[in-house]
Amino acid sequence: MALEHLFQGSALNGVDAKGRVSVPAFLRTVIERRGDARTIVLAKHETFPCLSAYDPAYAALKHSKIERLLEKEETSADAQLDYQRRNLLAFAVSEEVPYDSTGRILLPTMMRRKGGIADLALFLGVGETFQIWNPQALLEDERIPEDLKDVCRYRLEERGLA
Repeated sequence: MALEHLFQGSALNGVDAKGRVSVPAFLRTVIERRGDARTIVLAKHETFPCLSAYDPAYAALKHSKIERLLEKEETSADAQLDYQRRNLLAFAVSEEVPYDSTGRILLPTMMRRKGGIADLALFLGVGETFQIWNPQALLEDERIPEDLKDVCRYRLEERGLA
C-alpha cells in the first residue's frame, strides 16, 4: 500500500514547561488528508536520538511491514524473537496524542525523555513519517548529513537562536 500524502519540510517550535508544542500546519495537513483523526502517534526512533511521529492510519501500515519482514526471515532461527521485538518497539513504546484546534499537543514526559526534547522541537518531514528532534542533538550527531544540519541552523537563525 503506497501512501498518497507524504510528510515533507521542516520547522522549529518552542516547547513550554508543561511540554506543549505546536505541530506545524504542513504536518497536520498531511495527517488530516490521510484520515479523520486529529491525533499523532509518537514513538522512539529506531536509529536516531529523536521521536518518530505519524498518523494513526500509518500504524497499520507499519504493522504490515513488520509482518512482511517476518515472512522474509521465517527460515531464520531468531525470526519469531525478532518479530516480537519489532512489535514491542513499534507499538508498546508509543503514545497517541491528540492535537487541539490550534495544532498544539502535549508531549508526554516519557516521549520527551526518549526523544531528548527540551525547550525546542525541530520537526522534519521524512516521507511516510516525520521526526521530532532536539536541534542540539541533531547538530551533534555525526551520522546526520551536513545539508540537514544546515537546515537546522537556518531554523535556529530564523528564531534568533544561532
